[in-house]
Amino acid sequence: MTNKKKKDIRSYDLPRLTDYFSTIGAKPFHAKQLYNWLWVKGCSSFDAMTNLSTEVRQILNKQFSIEKAIPYQTVSSKDGTIKVQFRFHDEVMAEGVLIPSGKRMTACISSQAGCALGCKFCATGDLGFIRNLSNAEIIDQVHHLNALAEKHYEHHLTNIVFMGMGEPLLNYDAVVEAVNIITDPSIIGMSPKRITISTVGITQAIEKLADDLPTVKLAISLHSADNDLRNYLIPVNKKYDLHQLTEALQRYHRKTGNRISIEYLLLNNINDTRNDAELLTEWTKSFPVKINLIPYNPVPGKNFTTSSNIDDFKSRLENKNLVVNVRVSRGNDINAACGQLINRNKK
Repeated sequence: MTNKKKKDIRSYDLPRLTDYFSTIGAKPFHAKQLYNWLWVKGCSSFDAMTNLSTEVRQILNKQFSIEKAIPYQTVSSKDGTIKVQFRFHDEVMAEGVLIPSGKRMTACISSQAGCALGCKFCATGDLGFIRNLSNAEIIDQVHHLNALAEKHYEHHLTNIVFMGMGEPLLNYDAVVEAVNIITDPSIIGMSPKRITISTVGITQAIEKLADDLPTVKLAISLHSADNDLRNYLIPVNKKYDLHQLTEALQRYHRKTGNRISIEYLLLNNINDTRNDAELLTEWTKSFPVKINLIPYNPVPGKNFTTSSNIDDFKSRLENKNLVVNVRVSRGNDINAACGQLINRNKK
């Protein structure tokens, strides 16, 4: 008979830990001590939890595991960006990226291994969907990238963006649980206003997000305001089309008052024409937005190139009084830029 696999202790929230400790005759404050070791200190060993009694640590070792994400490979870009491949307990991998910009230290976090959406321009979609990451696996990325920021730049993380592998709103519960831990003042304590969740537009989850995380920033990976073109670029648009997305974002804005970031990848002679700019301008009239224009980062096997029309496209939007930024690509020499995460680098 094979031994039953131990359960990862980090799948227990604090109330459940407190209940468990009562069953083994331990005090409720021991649960808080354990919770602090797991989430504040990022501890990977019960034996290192020295303020727990030897007896309690022996029980925990017998019944539970701590399945930490392991940094499998770390690569650095000439621009200072650092990409980390994380290997999880089942050998599945995902990538996270540290993006330094002065004293702004941004962690780009994955919420899934692979992605099911198959966006035409994105390398991650070529992997297909492997599995959702747990809230603990998400937070392991945050802890490790924060340690890299402190080691290499002597500064802690200032921002977190859920823009790595996967669609965050298709792993809704784990993402919300992770954000709640990250923003808990007694744990990591990051302001929710410094966290951005990016989605292609899973409409029912957007509306739920307005209730569950109303102060976290929302970014929409739009890439076209034409339904037919968006159906091609982002196939899930056939299920959640621009009309449904508009209605969901209107309700989201009414509930939260938040301005919505629009991510727009500029593809040469595909979505960068005068007509595309006019469609985008018209589509954004329903709620306040900030538009981030993204130069396309080359992906092997994809027949796209970045737009030669970025400045003109930006000017057309600004002439309509829209707030527009052109995002500077970071880490594209190590396949760490937008749309390039695919676990390509190997040991």
